[in-house]
Amino acid sequence: MLAEERYHQILKLLRTERTVKVAELTELFQVSAETVRRDLDYLEKEGCLKKVYGGAVLEQVDSSMAAFKEREHQFQENKLEAAQLVCRFVKEGDSIALDAGTTSLEIAKVLKEKYEKLTILTNSIAIVNELMEKPSFTVMLAGGVVHPAEESIIGAACVEQLRQYRVNFYFLTPSGVSLHSGITSGVASCGFEDVEVQRAMADIAGRVIVLCGSNCFEKVCLLKVCDLIRVECILTDSRLPAEVRKQYETADIKIITPDCE
Repeated sequence: MLAEERYHQILKLLRTERTVKVAELTELFQVSAETVRRDLDYLEKEGCLKKVYGGAVLEQVDSSMAAFKEREHQFQENKLEAAQLVCRFVKEGDSIALDAGTTSLEIAKVLKEKYEKLTILTNSIAIVNELMEKPSFTVMLAGGVVHPAEESIIGAACVEQLRQYRVNFYFLTPSGVSLHSGITSGVASCGFEDVEVQRAMADIAGRVIVLCGSNCFEKVCLLKVCDLIRVECILTDSRLPAEVRKQYETADIKIITPDCE
């Protein structure tokens, strides 16, 4: 079993049992206790659990809505500046996939203001609520398991439903972008399930465009969404350091910022 699969199973167990023991995990995964401890170390570093003697417990969150609501106001100026750039690509009548990230919500706000007729496919409850005021849009919410903390729909049923569609664009909003590691996301909250949704959206899109704040560059998170070669370009804000931009352009990765013509 791959490490990523073990992480997924550990977090799944924690959500139901609230605690896991090293001895039980070694038997379940048929790996050494040392391997299990390394897994727990990594997940603790990611903020997903807290190690205790002989195992780990689920890291508590103050509020079921804290994860999304707190991130919604982080780097907001960066997100809004980058979100405005989607208008350089989208035309009336296009179909667009949007994941459940807070940056995706900013994109939805821009699209609502600038366009009259679009089809939006999403797993974000927050985006659906935002676009309720735009009856000329066709808004499609993929079905599955509701995750309150992220205001999103996740799970196998959601992924399976997404794969039935084809869209013009997917504006992918990751946690990290790296020349060496590609496009990545973290595992906090429902990270594993979220990444499966992102992978499915990338598969059904004719054009995959990454949109993220400059703070996401050269940041590597646990879960890989896709390689940079799958991405047409990266849209970001004007705060991206010139040396970072040069590194990406040298590697033939196109970066678009508000100051680009």
